[in-house]
Amino acid sequence: MSELAKRTAFAVVAIPVVMACIWFGGAPFAILISVASAIAAYEFYKLAIAAGNTPLWGHGVILSALIPLFMYARILGFWVPSVSVLMLVILELLAVSLWLRGSSRKPLEAVGITLFGALYTGGMMSFAFALRYHPYVIGAAAGTALVALPFILTWITDIGGYTFGRMIGGKKLMPSVSPGKTVAGAVGGFVMAIVVVIAYERFVLRPQAQLGMLLQGAILLGVVVSISGQIGDLVESMLKRQAGVKDSSHLIPGHGGMLDRIDSLLFTLPVSYVMLSWLLIPVPR
Repeated sequence: MSELAKRTAFAVVAIPVVMACIWFGGAPFAILISVASAIAAYEFYKLAIAAGNTPLWGHGVILSALIPLFMYARILGFWVPSVSVLMLVILELLAVSLWLRGSSRKPLEAVGITLFGALYTGGMMSFAFALRYHPYVIGAAAGTALVALPFILTWITDIGGYTFGRMIGGKKLMPSVSPGKTVAGAVGGFVMAIVVVIAYERFVLRPQAQLGMLLQGAILLGVVVSISGQIGDLVESMLKRQAGVKDSSHLIPGHGGMLDRIDSLLFTLPVSYVMLSWLLIPVPR
């Protein structure tokens, strides 16, 4: 089976499952994010180990998986760990590092990379859940429309970058990190994102969520989210280059690993949440 066929087959199965979990929200969506975060964290720690570091990867994977579940607990009004509990987690990691790493196996780097990996994966993916239950959202259709926006802008930026990069070519964007990406592709990606976000605001957000943006706000959102997604992709390419690998894993046929699939979302989800909180306005029917 060709790489394109593998990608298509995976998309046909995965996209309906993801959209269904977003629509139903609650436990199915929280579990989906938790599992994706845990897998991405494991792949991140594999990259860190390949680069010569010694993170406490088991602790990090568990912490990454728990962060989205704590977000769900917060939505339900259950107990959520306070900042003081987070401080105890840091102390626990330091104590474990003392016994398992000692002074000769980079204990400070182990703790720092462990915490960073959990926040980078589980922490950033949790913003998908925050968007689904955004204070401005009323109903499943509105929540799904809001969560889908950064996903769509991320995908259209990738498509635009690939299409314009192949058509125009020219100067490389950052050859030391990702030799295939061009300046033309980057510009084409965020131009397409601007067009899509304007159309999405008019034909999806307004009728489905009773929410809208001023034209200049929609343009700003398209530019910033598109650039954020491209930075997220380059950041993961940087991590893989340091580790000396092409893909974070071979988990997904034709796509590489989980981290390869969500690297841009780790940037676009939190950026979208913050910007939409600033830019959204009610648009009653």
